[in-house]
Amino acid sequence: MPEKPPTVDAYISAQPEATQDVLQEIRRAIHAAVPDAGEMISYGIPTITIDGHYVVYFAAWAHHISVYPVPRGDEGLATELAPYLSGKGTLKFSLAEEIPFDVIAKVAAQLAAEKKMEH
Repeated sequence: MPEKPPTVDAYISAQPEATQDVLQEIRRAIHAAVPDAGEMISYGIPTITIDGHYVVYFAAWAHHISVYPVPRGDEGLATELAPYLSGKGTLKFSLAEEIPFDVIAKVAAQLAAEKKMEH
């Protein structure tokens, strides 16, 4: 079993070159949407945090990028996310199609807002 990467940079640099570009753009979109966020590796994948609490995870797979969890409670956003739902709490974005970075940014912003309401 491969070692878990120690940092988000290490995780991204271990991916195929084309996937690295997508992951960096996802990372930029999330940080733009959640400017006070930190980051770490949790469960072996990049994790965006606020005050040390996870907000959103993203991971590269052979043919897609997954983003977890799916925000709840915003019907407009839920409709926008419907084509990307894969399972109960996962959004799946095919690497063969254009990645909707703006949608991922909205997901991160909504999850951050939910997380701030919890604390």
